[in-house]
Amino acid sequence: MKLQPIDLTVVKTYPIAERRNKVSLERDFAAAVTPGMTVADLLAAMPNQLGAENLNAAINAVVAARRKGKPVVIAIGGHVIKCGLQPVLKALIDADVVTAVAMNGSASIHDYEISLIGETSEDVGAVLHCGTFGMAEETGRDINRALKAGVAAGFGYGEALGRFIVENRNPHAGASLLAACHTKGIPATVHVAMGTDIIHQHPEADGAVLGQATFTDFRLFASVVATLGDGGVFINIGSAVIMPEVFLKALSIAQNMGFHVDHFTTANFDMQQHYRPLQNVVKRPTAGDSRGLAITGHHEIMIPLLAAGILDKIGPRRD
Repeated sequence: MKLQPIDLTVVKTYPIAERRNKVSLERDFAAAVTPGMTVADLLAAMPNQLGAENLNAAINAVVAARRKGKPVVIAIGGHVIKCGLQPVLKALIDADVVTAVAMNGSASIHDYEISLIGETSEDVGAVLHCGTFGMAEETGRDINRALKAGVAAGFGYGEALGRFIVENRNPHAGASLLAACHTKGIPATVHVAMGTDIIHQHPEADGAVLGQATFTDFRLFASVVATLGDGGVFINIGSAVIMPEVFLKALSIAQNMGFHVDHFTTANFDMQQHYRPLQNVVKRPTAGDSRGLAITGHHEIMIPLLAAGILDKIGPRRD
C-alpha cells in the first residue's frame, strides 16, 4: 500500500492557557545581575531551575542543619585538595559549619605534602617510566611513621596524621585540613584501598598498620553517619568510588544497629556525575523521606560558591 502524507488540517489544538508549563517567568527565571551584588543577591538571582535550584537547596539544607544542631559531613577526593580548596573548607570548619571530614587516601597525601612543603601533585606522566613516580622519601616516610605511632596510641588514620602535622610543626600546617580537624576536635577519617596510594610503595609501609588505621576510621565514620537523621547533611565532593562506597556501608551499619537514619539531605558535587555517587549518595540513601541533590561543575568554582552562600546566610559568629 502506498502511503500518503498525513493531512495536518484535522489536527486538534487547544488554548495555551489550558496547558501546564514547567517554566514560569515569574517563578523560575533569573533576576537581573547588577554590579555590587552580594553573594546572597547573586544566589537569589539565579534561575529557580536545575543546577541553580539544587545549589541553593544544598546551601539551605546546610544552614538549616547547623541551626538545628545537626551534623554537616563532607567527604572529598584528592582532586579537591589539588584544586587548592583547603582555605575554603577550613573556613567552614572554623565557622562550625562542617562537623566532620572524610577523605580517600590521595586527599590525605596531598594534604600532608601541602603542610610540609606548600606544594603537591607531581607530573606522573613525566616520571612514571623512569620508576620515580610516588617515590618521594619524606611523604612515604612521614605518613607511614605517623600511622605506626598513631595506631600504637589507638588513633585512626585521620587523627594520627593530623596530630603528627601539628606536633611536627610542619611549615604549612595552617593550610592542612587534617590539622584543622585535629585542632578543632572534630572527626577526620581517611579511607584507603590498599595499593592505591603512593605511600603503599614506600619501604616503611606496613599493611597491618594501614589496615588498622583505616578500619578504625571506618568505624568512627559509621558513628558519624549514624547521627545524620532528622536534619543532617552529607556532601560528597569529587570522590567517584571510595567515599560513596564507604558511605553506603556506614549507612547500612547505622540502619542495622537501629539508628534509622532518615529525613536528611545528601549532595554530590562533581565535574561529572558518576554511577556510584548518584546511586550511593544521591538516590539509594534518600529513598525514604530524605532528599538527594546532584550539582555538576568544577570544584574550584562550585565549592567557593557553596561556602560563600552558606557563610553569608549564617552570618558572623557570635562568640
